[in-house]
Amino acid sequence: MGEDAGSGLRLVIADDHPLFRGALREAVLGRHTDAVIEEVGTFDDLTALLERDQEFDLILLDLTMPGARGFSGLIYLRAQYSALPVVVVSGNEEPAVIRRCLDLGASGFIPKTMGVAHMRDAVANVLKGETFVPPDVNIFTKADVETDAIIARLATLTPQQVRVLMMLSEGRLNKQIAYELSVSEATVKAHVSAILQKLGVESRTQAVIAVSKVESGLWSQSQA
Repeated sequence: MGEDAGSGLRLVIADDHPLFRGALREAVLGRHTDAVIEEVGTFDDLTALLERDQEFDLILLDLTMPGARGFSGLIYLRAQYSALPVVVVSGNEEPAVIRRCLDLGASGFIPKTMGVAHMRDAVANVLKGETFVPPDVNIFTKADVETDAIIARLATLTPQQVRVLMMLSEGRLNKQIAYELSVSEATVKAHVSAILQKLGVESRTQAVIAVSKVESGLWSQSQA
């Protein structure tokens, strides 16, 4: 532990549950006593933080939080901040979910049921450049071809297109999206057209349905 004490580690914990943020903070500080840890409870707060400061060693990201649900937040971070390692934390431990997180560029997956001591080891492994997945979990499950195809198409979107799609999924109008992103409505329309083409659908409604199919199929078990 002594060799880690002066590491000067900088992390972001992005989760909307204060108690779980506290558990992650405890896990990190137990080994990196001087770590600087930023905490955010919404995806918008996370993106605002990263726009100001990208000098972090690791992001611990909850997949389901205000502003992001499912893989959209992870896809956005890997596209916009490819140099920043992201470890997913989630209450859903389905092997298919873990595998897709890794496929989309996550450096690891920490279940929320994991104890603090094991979380500490998981973070340490990722900081060494390793990929962490829970032991005794078989991530080489039978593929869902349709879902994998949608996720592969989502991964081709630019960061701005991901943000637009996230806002479409929340039911926002073009003018509302334009205001939020500080761009013109024409720019938003261009993004929407590109999104439809990349996803292979004909309308924004179909785009939202395609994404919701992925999310509902994977997250229904964790929303009980």
